Amino acid sequence: MRRGYITVFLTLSLTLILSLVFVLIEGARISAIRMKFECVADIGMNSVLAEYHRELLEQYDLLFVDMSYGGAYADIGNTEEHLRHYMQKNFRPDAEYTGFGNLRDLLAMDAGRVHIGQYSLASDDRGAVLKRQITDYMADHPVGAVMEKVGLGASELKSGGLETRDTEAERQGYEAQIEAIELPQQEVEEGVYEEIPLNNPADAANATRVSGVLNLVLDDPSRISSVKISVSDYLSHRQLMQGTGVCAEAAEISGEPNELVFQAYLFEKCGFYGKEMEKSLLKYQIEYILAGKDTDWQNLEYVAKRLLRWREAANVIYILTDSAKIAEAEAMALALTAVALCPELAEPVKYTILFAWAYLESLQDVKTLLAGGRVPICKTSADWKTGIDGIMNVKDSLTPDEGGRGLNYEEYLRIMLFLQEQDSRTLRAMDIMEMDIRRTAGNARFRLDACFDTYQAELSATSGFGYSCEMSRRYGFY
Repeated sequence: MRRGYITVFLTLSLTLILSLVFVLIEGARISAIRMKFECVADIGMNSVLAEYHRELLEQYDLLFVDMSYGGAYADIGNTEEHLRHYMQKNFRPDAEYTGFGNLRDLLAMDAGRVHIGQYSLASDDRGAVLKRQITDYMADHPVGAVMEKVGLGASELKSGGLETRDTEAERQGYEAQIEAIELPQQEVEEGVYEEIPLNNPADAANATRVSGVLNLVLDDPSRISSVKISVSDYLSHRQLMQGTGVCAEAAEISGEPNELVFQAYLFEKCGFYGKEMEKSLLKYQIEYILAGKDTDWQNLEYVAKRLLRWREAANVIYILTDSAKIAEAEAMALALTAVALCPELAEPVKYTILFAWAYLESLQDVKTLLAGGRVPICKTSADWKTGIDGIMNVKDSLTPDEGGRGLNYEEYLRIMLFLQEQDSRTLRAMDIMEMDIRRTAGNARFRLDACFDTYQAELSATSGFGYSCEMSRRYGFY
């Protein structure tokens, strides 16, 4: 009888014990499902980031994932499929890789819903996402001394009014005074009269203004790059894809984009006249960022004209204070107006000569800068290079000069970039990046507004044992 009682007791005890064991096993299964889901989500989302664009990193030290993956169609759905694939591979790895053969999967998990609802594209917030990465990349680069020099140069340029002074209007005002006075006539033969010519050498100098700056200051203009692009193909001229901007975590860690650092970065990664880069499509990339034209010639011409305008304003300011040069111009004007029997023109003729001389000196300055020399923003008599006789034959009076003091061509470019409107600078810089990346294999359709650096995914997973899990995770390069 006792043995029977013990058997029943053991049966009931084993039932309770096995129930507890099975509960513990099932609880362990649930915990394992949750843990595996988290691990697989982390692996999958990191695997997506591991598909960063190699050429963009190689050329520009930027980490972004291209949603087109080298194809023609860019959409966040492509990334969702990649993420789902990575998760499924980790939930159900092939047996040959596990080493467990055909053992039963105690979790039997599968990837469920994958939805990326938030992501920040490089072009979001007018390029703020891109510039935030650049600010991080340049954190250890010493740019303070360079930018301080640029800031001082821009301040000197502004305080002198070189960007706003209209020397052309001033010159034309003196020319109008000359034209308003009728020149005397002389009889060249019986009954035939002609005006006595003034022969103002300033007229010959001003006639060269229509020739184009580059044709005047370069010894061989044919050596200028002839590359032409279609600007409509690039970011600054098309409708852009939109992400969700800078994520809060990235903003908190990185802070605000630094415009001065961004400008320093452009000179590290982009070429310009005299320092071209082999990888580039346009050879004068900084000049493109400043001008936005479709040819290298037009971009360089724009910069050269702006340099000429600055230098002409500075040289006019100086020459009108140099008593020796004023005396030379006055002597020439008096001689010319005496021959023309019109002494009342001496004063305006003197000023047209001075303006022509300042123009000649300005062309010499631009030639010096393009040749690798230096030119100060504000000159002294020791810095003046040209003589008054040069205005009679402008092009032949210009000589190469690689020396001097002051700023070089690159530093003048930095000042121009410093003064440029922020949005145009950023968008054209992204144009340059697209141009260069598209030249590499497999990237003919590359576009920066299809590249993200941060994303947030809503994920779910199911188990063959009737369980499901959901989570939201944000990952990115920050």
